[in-house]
Amino acid sequence: MKIAMIGTGYVGLVSGVCFSDFGHDVVCVDKNPAKIEMLERGEIPIYEPGLDRLLAKNVEAGRLTFTGDLAKAVAGADAVFIAVGTPTRRGDGHADLTYVYSAAEEIGRALTGYAVIVTKSTVPVGTNREVAERVRAANPDAQFDVASNPEFLREGAAIDDFMRPDRVVVGVEADRAREVMGDIYRPLFLREFPIVYTDLESAEMIKYAANAFLATKITFINEIAALCEAVGADIKAVSKGMGLDGRIGNKFLHAGPGFGGSCFPKDTRALARTGQDHSRPLEITETVIRVNDGIKRRMIDKVLDLCGGSVNGRTLLVLGVTFKPNTDDMREAPSLTIVPSLVGGGATVRVVDPQGRREGETLLPGVEWHDDPYVAAEGADAVVILTEWNEFRALDLARLAGSMRTPCMADLRNVYARGDALAAGFRDYVAVGR
Repeated sequence: MKIAMIGTGYVGLVSGVCFSDFGHDVVCVDKNPAKIEMLERGEIPIYEPGLDRLLAKNVEAGRLTFTGDLAKAVAGADAVFIAVGTPTRRGDGHADLTYVYSAAEEIGRALTGYAVIVTKSTVPVGTNREVAERVRAANPDAQFDVASNPEFLREGAAIDDFMRPDRVVVGVEADRAREVMGDIYRPLFLREFPIVYTDLESAEMIKYAANAFLATKITFINEIAALCEAVGADIKAVSKGMGLDGRIGNKFLHAGPGFGGSCFPKDTRALARTGQDHSRPLEITETVIRVNDGIKRRMIDKVLDLCGGSVNGRTLLVLGVTFKPNTDDMREAPSLTIVPSLVGGGATVRVVDPQGRREGETLLPGVEWHDDPYVAAEGADAVVILTEWNEFRALDLARLAGSMRTPCMADLRNVYARGDALAAGFRDYVAVGR
């Protein structure tokens, strides 16, 4: 199959590279010439483990190319995937579909024969039908069908998620389009991974409903964690006991500083707005959004209490600022709320993150960046763990505490045990829900 992937952001690049590894001929398109030049050199504009090697393999095999010429990429394609950004629109919480519709119109003008136009971007219900209308308006003679194919990629594990998915969702109505999508995903079908065919609206809703449910699960366990602190229970034991119930499962039951990233915040807002627009308010989702914002502020209070009520004049070491480990993504990360508050409170904040500096230098002004946590801990008054990178899971706590001025730890990811921290020389230790 010949595939054109419009957009080389996180979803587009990972999907394009993985489709080429299936054996398809993939052309990835981006309007940013600097990004295309970077990709042609084999350089990856995002951090995703293993993506650089897979890209190089398929470029060398001749299955994967990059271009800024959309018309050239679309001409003769069997399928054209739209994988552009859908950020939250300012002011109303809706997903901003400007880039999706612009891509659809440009694709329409570029079509030279039949193709399936596939929306990979996360879009609200009704978007794919609007995409079809815009393509027809741009080119009344175009031969095409539309399909909705939402992504379910976890940053940091995206390649494995693509190659071994829990399910592939395909919203499609025309038989010809279904055949094309079946050919594209044949390698997964042959290995018996579930492929769910449904209508366009259901495919669009599946993506939002799944993300809102996972965000709800995270927020629920964080609320339970707050109650555990009040009653003397241990959230780790509670999470384990809950997760062993097959109806609940143990994933997304880890207490922490709230959810962030490129998906959950914007998708919960967009879903809540859709409910409001259709007079079916989603009160649980709306509450999740509000509670998650409050959780981040509660983490700030934990650090302040650890420092005697004020961080003014204190030196704090923050370990991890990306929204999760194994990614350089800072979008909606809890650190973007917590760290500026600490800096604003008069603290000197030192940051160590294996991949966060590239974005963080712009997003977190006023902090000091370090590569070595032990060097950064010298003379510090407290260490705050915000992201559970593997590098921070096996620290020499005695060495860390020994170099600090007042060794205290706010373990906001529950990486360590309180007894171990105190035994290593920390004077005080606070966690979440323990």
